[in-house]
Amino acid sequence: MTTQEKVLSTQKRENPWLNIIFNIALPVLILSKGTEFLKVNATQALIIAMLFPLSYGLNDLIKTKKINWISVLGLLNVAFTGGFALLGKTGIWFAFKEAAFPLLIGVFVWASSFTKKPALGLFLLNPQAFQIDKMMEALDTTDKAKQFDDLVKKSTQYLSFSFLISATLNFLLAYKIFTPIDLSLAAEVQSQILNDQIAQMTKWSFVVILIPSMLILFALIIYFGKKFKSITGHALDSYFVKN
Repeated sequence: MTTQEKVLSTQKRENPWLNIIFNIALPVLILSKGTEFLKVNATQALIIAMLFPLSYGLNDLIKTKKINWISVLGLLNVAFTGGFALLGKTGIWFAFKEAAFPLLIGVFVWASSFTKKPALGLFLLNPQAFQIDKMMEALDTTDKAKQFDDLVKKSTQYLSFSFLISATLNFLLAYKIFTPIDLSLAAEVQSQILNDQIAQMTKWSFVVILIPSMLILFALIIYFGKKFKSITGHALDSYFVKN
């Protein structure tokens, strides 16, 4: 099966943004603000936060009979963040944790370029954004299909480097934010300081990490579009889904 057929087979996949929201964004928000807004203790906030990626991943497993790796990563992220908090770990522990997860995602993305379903299909070649079936019709020769396969593989590998950059920025940001907490302070005060640090990390990561990542993705889309046009003779934006 060629890459274009594999991409076409993903048309009924769920919205990837729901993956990110339920497996990453909501759990982190609950961990950082749950004790304040939900009026629960740190342990309860951790359990509630873990329920989101756990339930989402189990639902995906039941429906598709496949493991949702974003749910797995989200669950591990919540477990480590909450676990460190409960164990009283601070400072450099969180810096390494914050760097490890985007790095791990980058490894998965890079490795996926050698599989039947490159991760580019999740981040770019999504049927909610593009008319995938019509794109595949433009690949009407074996040579075009081969060039497209190579383009998808190379673009997926380029995408993986954006996570390496995110991992580096994550570490530097977390190292600055997660400063050691005075262990002589009361447990509740320590917990509040750590929650504030997690909230700060969540807030600034959108600026320091998300914006560069989006710029890299935008540059990748431009690169992919130019190469796609050189292969098919058609502009990529002509295949946008029109609402």
